[in-house]
Amino acid sequence: MPGSLISHIGIAVSELDAAIEKYRLLLNGAQPHITEVAEQKVKVAIFSGGIHESGGRIELVAPTAPDSPITQFLAKRGEGLHHICIYVDNIEEKLKELKKAGMRLIDESPRIGAEGNKIAFVHPSSTNGVLIELEERAR
Repeated sequence: MPGSLISHIGIAVSELDAAIEKYRLLLNGAQPHITEVAEQKVKVAIFSGGIHESGGRIELVAPTAPDSPITQFLAKRGEGLHHICIYVDNIEEKLKELKKAGMRLIDESPRIGAEGNKIAFVHPSSTNGVLIELEERAR
């Protein structure tokens, strides 16, 4: 598999614009791609370093509604690491494999993520306390 195994690291933030400014400073003025994922009630800013397929990106995630999962996360844990996203070649097969192995899945079937790729989440109770997002690598 070419490129990185890590698609991105998701960081939950309360105020997206303020967080973008901090990360632009950290990342030498990099400009993020900003998009809203209405289904998940979030707005995200993705810093890609200019090469989307290579992975290793930083994704800032902010809630857009009081009932967003990110709103709940922020209330419980505050700002910080939310998830690590790992590339997979075939997300449906990976989900079957993980379920067969007894891993707890948040999504038993994929949905569409911020960049239009298929994604699914694996519950932190099955992954040593870290929320894992699976992203099917664009072909």
